[in-house]
Amino acid sequence: MNGASDFLFARPSFLGGMARVIDMGATLTEYNESMNGEQADLLALAMDYRAVGSDMGAALARNRQQVYRLQSQSRRRKRARR
Repeated sequence: MNGASDFLFARPSFLGGMARVIDMGATLTEYNESMNGEQADLLALAMDYRAVGSDMGAALARNRQQVYRLQSQSRRRKRARR
């Protein structure tokens, strides 16, 4: 994950991660807190939309580059035929 949609989960340190390996009761599990459940849901939804928008933007940019590349190849072939 890129951190945009997993912000509700606290990120443990290396030692905290090692301790979680032997933590059978999940006593070390922590979450970032919000004022209430509604605020947490709103923030999570906003971060999810941001992540989806970022992914869509990257996909559209890759597609645009591919289309331009194919168009320029097509133009070069047409010129070569003349």
